[in-house]
Amino acid sequence: MAKASPHAIPLRIRDLHVYYGESHAIQGVDLALEGRILSIVGRNGMGKTTLCNTIMGLKRARSGSINVLGREIGGLEPHEIARLGVGYVPQGRRVWRSLSVDEHLRLAARGGRDALWTVARVYQTFPRLAERRNNGGAQLSGGEQQMLAISRALLGNPHLLIMDEPTEGLAPVIVDQVAAMLTQLAEEGDIAVLLIEQNIGVATSVAENVAIMMNGRINRIMPSSELAHDRDLQQRLLGVGRHADEPVEAAPEGAGDTPERVAEVFRVVRQGQAVPLLPVETGGNIRTMRHMPNRWSLTEAELSQGVRPVPSAAKEGDESAPAILRMPREARMGRTALIVGTFDTKGRELKYLRDALRDLGVRTRMVDLSTSGKPSSADVSPQEVAISHPRGSNAVFTGDRGQSVEAMAVAFEHWIHRQRDIGGIISAGGSGGTSLATSGMRRLPVGLPKVMISTVASGQVAHYVGASDILMLPSVADIQGLNLITERILKNGAHALAGMMAGSLQSTAHEAASKPAIGITMFGVTTPCVQALTALLQNDHDCLVFHATGIGGRSMEALADSGLLAGAIDVTTTEVADMLVGGVFPATTDRFGAFIRQRIPYVGSVGALDMVNFGPRETVPEKFRGRNFVVHNQNVTLMRTTREENAAAGRWIAERLNQMQGPVRFLIPEGGVSALDAPGKAFWDPDADRALFEAIEANLQQNGQRRLIRVKAHINDADFVAALARAYREIAIPMKKRA
Repeated sequence: MAKASPHAIPLRIRDLHVYYGESHAIQGVDLALEGRILSIVGRNGMGKTTLCNTIMGLKRARSGSINVLGREIGGLEPHEIARLGVGYVPQGRRVWRSLSVDEHLRLAARGGRDALWTVARVYQTFPRLAERRNNGGAQLSGGEQQMLAISRALLGNPHLLIMDEPTEGLAPVIVDQVAAMLTQLAEEGDIAVLLIEQNIGVATSVAENVAIMMNGRINRIMPSSELAHDRDLQQRLLGVGRHADEPVEAAPEGAGDTPERVAEVFRVVRQGQAVPLLPVETGGNIRTMRHMPNRWSLTEAELSQGVRPVPSAAKEGDESAPAILRMPREARMGRTALIVGTFDTKGRELKYLRDALRDLGVRTRMVDLSTSGKPSSADVSPQEVAISHPRGSNAVFTGDRGQSVEAMAVAFEHWIHRQRDIGGIISAGGSGGTSLATSGMRRLPVGLPKVMISTVASGQVAHYVGASDILMLPSVADIQGLNLITERILKNGAHALAGMMAGSLQSTAHEAASKPAIGITMFGVTTPCVQALTALLQNDHDCLVFHATGIGGRSMEALADSGLLAGAIDVTTTEVADMLVGGVFPATTDRFGAFIRQRIPYVGSVGALDMVNFGPRETVPEKFRGRNFVVHNQNVTLMRTTREENAAAGRWIAERLNQMQGPVRFLIPEGGVSALDAPGKAFWDPDADRALFEAIEANLQQNGQRRLIRVKAHINDADFVAALARAYREIAIPMKKRA
């Protein structure tokens, strides 16, 4: 174990940002544990557990710094962090079911006879564990498992201890025991503790200061005594209930008139069986039923007449739901379906979607994107969404409908970016509602179910879908009221979303067992290279090939941003030439942005940068008259890039590569960049290629992470393919070992 410097701060976090796909879970956290114990409190879903997992290396940060005992640990594996002297008590206990208590403890013990924490001391601290020393983990109560998890972490004799909800599930007497132990740790001064705790009493009693976490940020750090005595502040920031010693409000007038309900005992009698006599002592509280009672409290006659109960959420695990839609409770957690739209004009239709999903047992949450200012019955009001706009809600509710809709779309993007419990999303609307809803859908990870029921779904939808995987479902009839057609279409959309959500559990299990996925870009003139490359890598990697037509590059980067790619081999960057010169397959200015943000292994090249793409020959702008063209077919015309255009592309690419913090290898094929750029071919121009290569080399800031590699081969040659594969394997993240 690494020895801590006596002057090193146990834990310092600077500007930490953590994402789940595009959901921004940790948003610029700055924190320093300068004393012996710091408590962090906050509502559920605020990012506390994510912060713990990131410190321990179980979750990767997108940016920021985590310094433990004077050493930067960002990027280290969990076992490396543990060896530096960081212990972890995870939420949920996570004990081995088959190992006995004593085997747990002896397996975790480190530090020898002189260690502060030994198995004997654990048994002294938690006598209940000593009594249960020969019992397996599966035979312990929840409280006993929590004691074992705490003891396991202490036996590593850490310098820094991360504790996530350590008193969860413990009896009050054991909670007091844990609190006393933490106080003793603080007094002894050998272990610093970062304590995540929902029990305000424990959090404020063991630490001098408490940090309050809200929406992925540290809202404030304050003295524990101040928070402990300010109940209004606890209610406002943490949502804790009223205390037992506070006065209870008087019951509303007339409440005493409510008839008293007494327990009822039902006796089921089989058909044809004689009705037994009722015991005298039971009085009238026993009712004999010839038919089973139902959860809607309807009589048999009412049921036979087709009386429909008020729609409500099906119970978790409800066997009445179709088999394909039955999801176990653990699968439903964090799988809420968002129903989004303009409730002021489409309220009935959107609530119909909600009822259809609830009837299938899917948890729902309604989000209102209206800009009219009318009162809303949705779970999330327009004002709550609007406040997420960078300039606040005043930027949304301006009175100008066009500006308001545009601003609400921006606000919705920022709002949905912060949500962490989304299992799927569905909306219904016209062109305005479609624009609003899909603006947020595009920000969600690829693979998360998205359904847009729209009046414009049968037309050109590229600007609504973008590089995402939104399912566009034509509404057929206008979404204006409920009728035979709209009800059927809306229900189909709800069933489609529920089916995708139910199936995503199996997809997740499949993904966990599959090979790591890598994105590869290809164009017709680089096809031989990519085909040979995938053949080399397919045994160890799932090769996803994207056609570099503008949307292809964006689709690949969307997957990278969603966390679904382990790396990328960006063979074909031709979209940059179209963007800079004015072709029809342009990249956006965010090209390479996903690899700047994600830090995954990146291997790039200059495939097809010798050309700009246009449509039919007659559509080529007049300003390019006299240039070198190749008519690929009647709908595609290719134009050779010039020396100046290649130099500009090289500078632009190098500037983007310089912003990447992950491992980067960029390969230059000195023999030509496409099938048309070879001796005797139409676009062979060594001088123009040289300008491209030299611009990249002159502007790329090379270091240990970022290297330029020149290969004396054509891009479609076997030697260049081998160089690409070798470069990627050199920087690929090794598969993590699993316990």
